Formats: sequence, structure tokens, C-alpha cells
Amino acid sequence: MSKADAGKAELGKANILVVDDYPANLRLLSMMLEKQGYQVKEALSGQVALDFIKTALPDIVLLDVNMPQMSGYEVCSQLKAAERTRDLPVIFLSAASEVLNKVYAFEVGGADYITKPFQLEDVLIRVENQLTIQRQKRQLTEQNARLQQEIRDRQQAEAALRRSEAQNQAVLAAIPDLMFRVRRDGVYLDYFPSRGFHEPLMPGVERIGRQMTDVIPAEMALRQQQYMELVLQTGEIEIYEQQYEVDGRLYEEEVRIVVSGEDEVLFIVRDIGDRRRIERALYEAQRKSETLLLNILPKVIADQLKKNQDSAVQENGAIAEQFSEATILFADIVDFTSQAARTRPTDLVSLLNQIFSTFDQLVERHGLEKIKTIGDAYMVVGGLPTPRHDHAEAIADLALDMQQAIQQFHRDNSEPFQLRIGINTGAVVAGVIGIKKFSYDLWGDTVNVASRMETQGEAGKIQVTAATYQRIKQNYLFENEGRSPSRAREK
Repeated sequence: MSKADAGKAELGKANILVVDDYPANLRLLSMMLEKQGYQVKEALSGQVALDFIKTALPDIVLLDVNMPQMSGYEVCSQLKAAERTRDLPVIFLSAASEVLNKVYAFEVGGADYITKPFQLEDVLIRVENQLTIQRQKRQLTEQNARLQQEIRDRQQAEAALRRSEAQNQAVLAAIPDLMFRVRRDGVYLDYFPSRGFHEPLMPGVERIGRQMTDVIPAEMALRQQQYMELVLQTGEIEIYEQQYEVDGRLYEEEVRIVVSGEDEVLFIVRDIGDRRRIERALYEAQRKSETLLLNILPKVIADQLKKNQDSAVQENGAIAEQFSEATILFADIVDFTSQAARTRPTDLVSLLNQIFSTFDQLVERHGLEKIKTIGDAYMVVGGLPTPRHDHAEAIADLALDMQQAIQQFHRDNSEPFQLRIGINTGAVVAGVIGIKKFSYDLWGDTVNVASRMETQGEAGKIQVTAATYQRIKQNYLFENEGRSPSRAREK
């Protein structure tokens, strides 16, 4: 299955509005998209398109730039000015391939720019990419609202559990496993085991009238004697816990001592072994859960979810935060699809795991944040969730290290793999989405442009935008300096 087929199967049918004043182009695009399962509406002018959108909002708009009366730029500007259509993705179609035309298209709010004549596969991939972004934006609000509710429900359940546990402990505390009275000189006066209680220390031995040191270990007898003296002196109840082993089994007990008469005390003993084992098991389960959470989310985000802090911007229950500046890296293994077709699935997964594990180590070394992998693509961000001033430099260093690291992995023809890397710097929105499997992701034009830098780059090269270039140009050497995107080399 191709990437286009996979995307279509995942996204299902979507409503697409195609706007072009040339009927032949309109019919061609409509036929191409309808064959892929999309529902397509047509408009021969910008005004007709605006009128249609007022009555039925499409999922995405394919918009020709050069049209009489109202250009595609004007249509897009009006859409972005209205609250209802502000987030509607617009992909421009134009025969103009100049950089300034593309820049202006993005400035008025375009999500992408396709140059005519276009290829079907290119159009489908870009359409599906924008539909995926729109779906994830909606999920950011809806799914994180559910996440917040789950956190609240969990906190309420934990509070109820704590109350229930306190009540159970109070009940259990009133039901001892063993009671015995002892004189000040350490002689047993009475001995009352509960029904079913098994005495681990010298079972069956008569205790009444005998010294404690005759029937229990000397260390334990000394401790009981010391607590007994304290209770007789203060008149206060004393509580302590004791552990001991018999035949390889660990016994854990809680001991309460109260004054029962002149120069005598009552020992109340309760087995707490089961409770301690449960507590240790719960602690270990919590530790593993927190470790797993940290493998999924950045630590600051995981801590925020656990503590339900309000440090991030939260609207309608969503957990999201705006970052004024971060640097995004996309890396893709060149021509990996052909290698995958010739490789057994288990070997393919093993190879990818080796490559991405190497990248993971580099990301950790540079103090950056891995966002996700998509097939054979790898996404990293610098400058969030914990801001840092040198995020662009750190990403550039990572990119250079990745290009070096990929050289150790080879195709079946013994040629080393190559990476195509794109980098961009700018503002992004970061947040957590997912109902069952949490995901920390990024959105915004900065992310989209970084992705395009990778897809339009060259094998073995690192392509950066002007924004990134301005941040790091003093520390790195570049090719093709100027308006065109630059490719970094070590200085």
C-alpha cells in the first residue's frame, strides 16, 4: 500500500472545495480526488467559493491563485479574517514558482503551495497531510478534555480509596492477632492469641509465669522491656513495628502497649505483613507507571499531568502551551521504501530500531526532545517544553551528528543510508493528545515549514530556513546563502 493509499484509508472521506476559473483544471482535479474517495465541490470564482463556504464548511480548500475579479490571495485573506473559517486549511495552486509568490501565499494564511503542473501523488500527500493536522487540532481540545476528566476522576477515586483505607485500618487496628499482659519484671501474666493465630516463636510453649527472655529472642525481649518501662513511666500508649524471620519467612507486626494495671502492661500485636507487601507492590507498580509515563511524555509535562498544575494555558480542558520560539527538525531516510520492499519485516523493524535508538541517544546527549517517529521519519524539537536560548544551535549539532551516525548503517547493496534533514525556527503550540495512549505533539506553520524543508531537501544534506540561518550563521558554514534555503556544514 502506498503512503497515499494508507492516508486515505485512515482519513476516510473528506469534503474538499476546489476553486479554479479554468473549467478543465477544475474537472481534472475533481476527477482525481473523487477517484480517491473524497467528496468534491467546485467553484469557478472566488466569490462563488465564499458564498458556498457560508452555507457548507468544507474540510479543506484547493485554491487557484490567478483568478479574475478576486484572486486566490484575496479569498484566503477573507477566510482567515472570519472566526468561523480561520482554521480552514487552504492549499494554493499556481503556475508561478517564484519564491516571493510562495512567501506571500503563506503570509496571507495558506497552509501549502502546489506548483502547476502538479502530480497526483503530490496533491494527495499534501491534502492528506493538512487533513491530518486539522484532525489532530480538533483532538487536542476534545481528547485532552477527556484526559483532564480522567485525571479528576482518578484523584477522586484515590481520595475515596485513602478514606476507605483509613477506615479499614481503624477497623483492623481494633482486631488484634495477639494480646498478652506482662509484669514490670518481664513475667507473662496472661496470653490471648486470636482464633487462627499461628505463633511463629516457640509455638505451643506455655508462657504464663515465665520470663519473656525464656521464650522470645533476647533482642526482641529487650525492646519490649524498654517500651514497657516507657509506658509505665508516662502512662501514654506506645506503638512500634517489628520484623523478624523464622525458617526463612519474614514476619512484620505492629505492637501497641498500654497500661493495664499497677506495674503491668498489655501488649496488643497485629500482623501487618499483608499490608506491607501490598504497599511495596503498589509502590513498585507506581514506580513502573511513572517510568513508563516518562518514556512517553517529557518530564515537565508528566509532572504537570500528575499534579494537575495550571502552569500551561488550559482552555476548554485542553493541555497546551504556546512557545514563542523553538527549532524543529525533520529527518527522513532516503529511499527507505525500496529497501523495505526487499527486507523481511522482522529484519526491517530491527534495522529501524537500531537506527532510531542511535538517534535517541544523540537527542538525549544534546538535551533535546524527541517528538515522534512516522514510518522512517524522525521528528525532534529544541527549546521546549523547557525553554533554552541555544535551541537552534543544539538542533544543528544534532543534525550534523545524525548525518555522521547514519553512515554506519548500510543497504543490502553495502551502500550507506542517507538522511534528508529539514530545520525551521519559529513559534509553535505544544500539547498532549490521546485518550488511552498519550502523545505530546506540536502544531503550527513552523512545524509545517520544517517538514517541507525535509521533503524538498537533498539526500545527505541539511536544509534550513532563513529564520534558522539567522540564528546560527555565525557558528556554521552554509551553501547557497541568500534567499534560498541553506544547507549547513560544520564550520
